[in-house]
Amino acid sequence: MAHPHRAGGERGRPHAVRRQRQHRLARRRHAARGAAGDAAAGRGAVRHSRAGFTLLEVLVALAVLGFLMLGLSQGLRFGLGAWDSQARLLGRGGELDIADRTLRRIVTQIVPTDDPQNPGLRGTAQGFEAVTELPVTAALPTRQASVALGVDRAGRLVLRWTPYLHARRLGPAPLPEESELLRNLARIELGYWSGGGWLSTWARTELPELVRIRLVFARGDARRWPDIVAAPMRERAED
Repeated sequence: MAHPHRAGGERGRPHAVRRQRQHRLARRRHAARGAAGDAAAGRGAVRHSRAGFTLLEVLVALAVLGFLMLGLSQGLRFGLGAWDSQARLLGRGGELDIADRTLRRIVTQIVPTDDPQNPGLRGTAQGFEAVTELPVTAALPTRQASVALGVDRAGRLVLRWTPYLHARRLGPAPLPEESELLRNLARIELGYWSGGGWLSTWARTELPELVRIRLVFARGDARRWPDIVAAPMRERAED
């Protein structure tokens, strides 16, 4: 006859085994669900990364692009403005340089004359008349010409000249030729050096040691130019 406790223990073993199996299955199912959830989360992240940028990222990118375009446009505008200003300054500087060389040549080529009524140089503080030598040209019968320099009412620095002849003219004098040297001047200030000082007028037969020409531009004109100082010829030149 079997022992009652042993019989009860034998009958209870299948139930314990079944419970252990059920626990193991439950743990496996839970682990499988966790793995499936992780995989789904990973697929969601992949789908999110493939979907593109967010609205905030797009707005930030547009703002940065706008600042870059603004900086480039300002730099381009500044560069064009600087180039235009430099071109204007170079143009004005070239014009002044040409006028400077022309005036220096006129003064250095002034020659005295034998005519007391028509001396080689007769000048005031605003202009002068002189006999000077021009470059060789086929249009003139002589290299010497009577010139008059001054600023007209329109603010132009004008040089007027006619051929100079030693003989007395029988007919009327020809109309003077006119050349515009500069524009937008208020006046010119002339000085004649003699005896250790500057004089504002000159009407002598002999020539001064130096002639100074100062260009005074009109109000609002930013151009400046150093005084033009040159020495006229001291002896009469022969044709």
